[in-house]
Amino acid sequence: MRFDDFPLCAPVLRAVFDSGYETPSPIQERAIPAVLEGNDVLGCAQTGTGKTAAFALPILHNLFANKKAKPTNKPRCLVLAPTRELAGQIAEGFQTYGKHLPVRGAVLFGGVNQNPQVKKLRRGLDVLIATPGRLLDLMNQGHVDLSRIEVLVLDEADRMLDMGFINDIKKVVKQIPDARQTLFFSATMPREIKKLVNEMLYEPVKIEIAPDSPAADRVKQTVYFADKADKPDLFAVLHDKLGMYRTIAFTRTKHGADKLVRQLHQRGIKSQAIHGNKTQNNRQKALDAFKKGKLPVLVATDIAARGIDVDKVTHVVNYDITHEAETHIHRIGRTARAGEEGEAVALCAPDELGNLHQIERLLGKPIEVVGEKPDWANKTNVPLMNGQQNRGGGGGGRRRGGKPSSHKQRGASQAKGGRPRSKKKSAGKPSAHANASHGKPKPNSGKPKRRRNNRTKPGRGA
Repeated sequence: MRFDDFPLCAPVLRAVFDSGYETPSPIQERAIPAVLEGNDVLGCAQTGTGKTAAFALPILHNLFANKKAKPTNKPRCLVLAPTRELAGQIAEGFQTYGKHLPVRGAVLFGGVNQNPQVKKLRRGLDVLIATPGRLLDLMNQGHVDLSRIEVLVLDEADRMLDMGFINDIKKVVKQIPDARQTLFFSATMPREIKKLVNEMLYEPVKIEIAPDSPAADRVKQTVYFADKADKPDLFAVLHDKLGMYRTIAFTRTKHGADKLVRQLHQRGIKSQAIHGNKTQNNRQKALDAFKKGKLPVLVATDIAARGIDVDKVTHVVNYDITHEAETHIHRIGRTARAGEEGEAVALCAPDELGNLHQIERLLGKPIEVVGEKPDWANKTNVPLMNGQQNRGGGGGGRRRGGKPSSHKQRGASQAKGGRPRSKKKSAGKPSAHANASHGKPKPNSGKPKRRRNNRTKPGRGA
């Protein structure tokens, strides 16, 4: 199948072919017709398989193919993304595929002066891409009006809901018309999303691409066992031995990212870090240098795991192994993009062994071991880094945030002879995640369920 087999308008197809693409990926092949027909879509596919084009192309067609409406300060399409980097990448995609259309857009994210963003809003736009925090801020200031939204997209929906954006998203959705098209796209679809899907999507077309193979097939995964103190030297050796000329290394913390950059510089390897404590200008400069090949190693925390879309990344190094197996999938998905091949290297210290086992269970197979395997690496029932036992199947009782559940904590305290914790509920405000996963259902607000019977779908030939 080719892109010109879709009933996309000529300007959109021209932009696709200008970009050098002829054949759609599996997620594009199934999602584009569904979006063109005006259906809600729940799409789940491996990272790096072209989800942005899967929704951007049909949205541009539906919004502009046969419509000459002049852009106003009320956008017609809203795309929400969890990170600044991902929002910027999506904006680039819309700009690329809409370059032959009279499309105007804006991207909103925090960490920078809001005035240039407000000016773009005032000039008029059709497509708005935003992170939830900055969007709500500008909405509260009266700069954004969502009353004309026709299409709502949540990209990396699981990450947004799981990282505490659920309340922000609900506030945004209240300002959007019920008669809209809603699209959820993500690399994973955990249980917590199901409730939001039922609330926000109307009879969605469900698309799952290779759900039993969560890691990109073209990523070769290997693991090296080493003590924590030996990791910097091991990284330097592998950098030269494996030809890591464009590498993303992931650390667990911001401090760890900065420390790794210093250690690599001491070993003659040029690198820079991007994380939440860096200004947006510094983060963008580092990312631009990495894209242009001027920076061989980009060190990142997981805030960037789903926001970096750079072609020809040769390696991903899991310098710190995450305790969230699904985050590992998004990390390694930074390589082997756009049909390329890549390699993901994990450096496993003794206290990370439980995390490694959890990732292997999600993958459904062990990761290939390279080099010496010490005796401690043969242990099977070992704790996660947060202290919870890594028992087979799913790490019973583990919250997605990685913290052990309260009954596990009480059990541990009593086992040590400590006084049992009081069952009195904390006076603190419950987290957004707790509300999403364990809160009691809210009373019916009386608002009628969204209906689409009277809405005319664009249709394939629109």
